[in-house]
Amino acid sequence: MTDVTLSKVVKDYGKSRAVHGIDLEILDGEFVVLVGPSGCGKSTTLRMIAGLEEITDGQVSIGGRVVNDLPPRERNISMVFQNYALYPHMTVRENLGFSLKVAKKSDAEIIPMVDEAAGILGLGELMDRKPAELSGGQRQRVAMGRAIVRSPDVFLFDEPLSNLDAKLRTQMRVEIKKLHQKVGNTIIYVTHDQVEAMTLADRIVLMQDGHIVQIGTPLELFNAPANTFVATFIGSPPMNLIDATVSGADKIQLRGGPAVPVPASARGLVHDGQAVQFGFRADNLMPVGHEVEEGGEKAQFELTVTLTEPLGTETLLFTEIAGTEVQAKMLNPRPVRPGEALQFQLMLDKCHVFDATTTNAIRS
Repeated sequence: MTDVTLSKVVKDYGKSRAVHGIDLEILDGEFVVLVGPSGCGKSTTLRMIAGLEEITDGQVSIGGRVVNDLPPRERNISMVFQNYALYPHMTVRENLGFSLKVAKKSDAEIIPMVDEAAGILGLGELMDRKPAELSGGQRQRVAMGRAIVRSPDVFLFDEPLSNLDAKLRTQMRVEIKKLHQKVGNTIIYVTHDQVEAMTLADRIVLMQDGHIVQIGTPLELFNAPANTFVATFIGSPPMNLIDATVSGADKIQLRGGPAVPVPASARGLVHDGQAVQFGFRADNLMPVGHEVEEGGEKAQFELTVTLTEPLGTETLLFTEIAGTEVQAKMLNPRPVRPGEALQFQLMLDKCHVFDATTTNAIRS
C-alpha cells in the first residue's frame, strides 16, 4: 500500500510562509490533483513530497514511512517536470534506461523494462531518435516513460502539459488517464488549469495562499463549492455571483434588481437583512425553449443579450442581472443578436448562497 500523508506540513522561505500547516491523505492508487492559482503553494507542496524542498515543519509519509530526512532517490518516487528534462544527446531508448543504468542494473534487466514502458506509451517507433527530433507531445511521453521504467510507488507530475498547445494538451490528458488505468500507481499531479483538474482527478485539492481550501471529487467541488473562491475557480465559465440581501425569511433581494426565493439548500440558514452573494452557473440560466427540461423551482426574467460566444452545440450568452454581467447558456442554439431580449429561466434548486462577509457557502 503506497499512500501519501502530509501532517501539519509547513514551508517557510525566510520570513515568508508559502505553505501553512496543511493536512492531506492520498490513498494508494489514487489520482489526486493539486490545483490553484500561481503562488498558492501547490508546486512547493509537490516538491516537499519529492524531497526537492526541505520541510520547515510537519511530517510527510510515503507508504507509512516518514521521509522527511530521506533524499529523493530513497523515496521511490518518479517526477515528470514541466520542461521534460530529457538528455538531448541521448536517444529515446537511452533516456528511458538512464536511471536504471545509474542504479547499476544489467542490460538484461534494462532492456525488457524499457521495452515495457515504451509499449505502454506507444514509443516503439521513436526509440532511436533524439529529443530534438520529437514533437512536444512525444517528448512528454518519453518523460512519462522515463518515470514508468523505474516502477515507482508514486508518480509526481509538475504542470507537465503547460508547454503544449491546446490540441496536444487534450491528447496528453487522455494519455495520462490511460497511464493511470494501466499502471494503477498513486499519482499526485500539479496544475493551474481547472479543466485538467476536473478531467483527470479522482479527487481535487484546491489551494489558495498556502492553505487547502477544499478537497473532494471534481463534481463535489463543482456542485457544492465551499466558498466563492472555489465557486469561481472550478468550472468554465466561472459561477455568476450577484451581491444581494436577504429579505424576510424567504426572499433574496438582488442589489438593484429583482427578488428571488431563497434556494432550498439555504432555507432556515439565513436571516433578514443579511448581506449575501447569490450564485448560479451558466448551465442554470437558459433561454425559454432552449433549457434542460428539469423539474424544481424556477424564476423567470426578461434579459437583454449583450454578447454571444457560439460553441457549436451550445452558445454562451452574456447579459446583465441587477447591473452585474452574468453568463447564460443556450442549448440547441439559434443565432442571437446583441441587444435582443429573451425570456430566461433560472433553476433555483441549483443556485447557491454565500455569506458576503466570510465568503463561505450557506448550505444545509
